[in-house]
Amino acid sequence: MRLAAIALAWLGYFALHSALAALSVKAWIAGRWPQFMPGYRIVFNVLSTLTLIPVLWLIYGVESDWLWQWRGAWAWLGNGVALTAILGLLVSGRSYDMGEFLGLRQLGAHGNDQPESFTLSSLHRFVRHPWYCIGLVMIWTRDMNGPLLVSALMITAYFVVGSKLEEGKLVAIYGETYRRYMAKVPGLIPLPWKYLTASEAAFLMDRSDAP
Repeated sequence: MRLAAIALAWLGYFALHSALAALSVKAWIAGRWPQFMPGYRIVFNVLSTLTLIPVLWLIYGVESDWLWQWRGAWAWLGNGVALTAILGLLVSGRSYDMGEFLGLRQLGAHGNDQPESFTLSSLHRFVRHPWYCIGLVMIWTRDMNGPLLVSALMITAYFVVGSKLEEGKLVAIYGETYRRYMAKVPGLIPLPWKYLTASEAAFLMDRSDAP
């Protein structure tokens, strides 16, 4: 029952997260309460954090037997891969507008919530969703008990579905530029034969269709 409760909690969390991030929901709220929109992103981030707390309580509130634990050389390998993923997260994050991500830029824009220009970090040349890819590496290199395994499976499924939903929004914002990008770069798992050269990435950013 506890594992089923964890799966349902993750499902509810992902459904709420996706609904609040949907362009249609944001447009509906903007049409009725436009004065609220400068603070929408901050409220979204706060709600995402607060609603995660009960899910984490279900996962960590009761001890569970380990299904597997990395030992010896495997532990060194898993931790090394996870550390590399964290470093990749920091490198990739430098290319994001963190003010926009946190919602601070929107507050200063007085309701002018225009998207930033199309930008590709070095990791975006090899995978379209580097943060999702890094997240997958980090969760699957950890020791696993029942609650953590259910969580890993739910998060993996959401990354697959969520990346598709997110790309629908990105196509709506960046148009043909993003379609060209999708044709050249894999979504969640890097492939050695599919990537953008530095010059190709620069060309796409220069030709961005963003308003």
